[in-house]
Amino acid sequence: MSAPNQTRVAIVGGGLVGSLLACYLGRRGYRVDVYERRHDPRSHAAEQGRSINLALSERGLDALRRIDLVDSVMAPALPMHGRMMHDQAGRLTFQSYSASGERAINSIGRGALNETLLDAAEATPGVTLHFDVRTTAYGLGTNSLALARGDELEVVEPDIVLGSDGYASAVRQSLADAGRITVTQEPEDHSYKELTIPALNGEFAMDPDALHIWPRGSSMMIALPNPDRSFTCTLFWPRADLEALTTPESITAHFAEVYPDALPLMPTLVEDYLANPNGLLSTLHVDPWQADGKVALIGDAAHAILPFFGQGANSGFEDVVELDRCLDETEDDWRLALPLYQQRRRPNAEAIAWLAQDNFIEMRDKVASPAFRAAKKVEHALERLLPGRYLSRYEMVSFTTIPYAEVIERDRRQRSTLLATAAGVGALAVGTAVGVLSRVGRRGT
Repeated sequence: MSAPNQTRVAIVGGGLVGSLLACYLGRRGYRVDVYERRHDPRSHAAEQGRSINLALSERGLDALRRIDLVDSVMAPALPMHGRMMHDQAGRLTFQSYSASGERAINSIGRGALNETLLDAAEATPGVTLHFDVRTTAYGLGTNSLALARGDELEVVEPDIVLGSDGYASAVRQSLADAGRITVTQEPEDHSYKELTIPALNGEFAMDPDALHIWPRGSSMMIALPNPDRSFTCTLFWPRADLEALTTPESITAHFAEVYPDALPLMPTLVEDYLANPNGLLSTLHVDPWQADGKVALIGDAAHAILPFFGQGANSGFEDVVELDRCLDETEDDWRLALPLYQQRRRPNAEAIAWLAQDNFIEMRDKVASPAFRAAKKVEHALERLLPGRYLSRYEMVSFTTIPYAEVIERDRRQRSTLLATAAGVGALAVGTAVGVLSRVGRRGT
């Protein structure tokens, strides 16, 4: 393998993961070309109605911290210390994310984050950004990319190709067409739509220190705060329900019934609902992620997941950290680094995919129940009593870098121990009660 400063790396996709990856590889001394099909978002208005706000947490922050980007990224971010539940009567209930109440996930706009990362990539020696360039195919035999710049066609042959081109990845499709990988799509029955709660008299219309949730069983709405004091709301409804509301009257009537406290805060509800598209939700399973040590997939191109644990960007950023670590351990031998990266990351990607699906059920079905709230209080009490020894699933996912697969196993062990302990305590209590009652009974005879 060539020395880093002689090795040419092509990154297909200049989104969040691709731009961060360019920063990492440029710092290693590689010649990096990033090919992005969109216009430069720093000079064009972002596509509206398609981007769920990001919740940036420890895994993403760790990746940014390693290359001194965390301060610039976090400047416009807004911390959210817990969930604020809105029931159908408009009553509010707050659930802290951590036992201490001090830890927070951070609301940040996808566009703002992408622009900061593109600025950082562009400022990194050896990195070149190419916009309005569509990758039409990848050729494994020659390790080549077919590129389209308007009507002009071009073929480039880098040493390494990394597909960070998202859910509709052209690199992944070419590998699948060549029979080198298998791709399984797991579509969700729900779709999503973005709406807006604007600032009210120049201030936030709701508490900005929380992620707001309107859980309604089979559906929900969430809202995340923005620096301009607005909230970005996202509906997660069964697809048929989203498509059923087609008139201003039906939209307003439905929100008046299901989200009565939100309706007065949404003056552009009807316009937003009718104008903004319905987004599809799906989980993507890919195996393997790399071929021949010269091409690999990363981020959503390798493992698109549901957004219900706020880990899409965080897990993609963690991919970048792991690839960088593998290059360190293999002394920049990509033939060894890419298989090692896949071996380490793929099980964790499958784990967070399962966790995200499970968290959707929790958010829409469980968070509003008194039993769930009581269980959360017990969980936080255990975290305070056993610091470092007992960590809730949410704490491990959002506030540590414990591998996702390990999170699942540790959570299962903890739950088994708790159930066994509860059963033992229950049996002891029953035995004690029986003994007391027996003694009382004997005294009464």
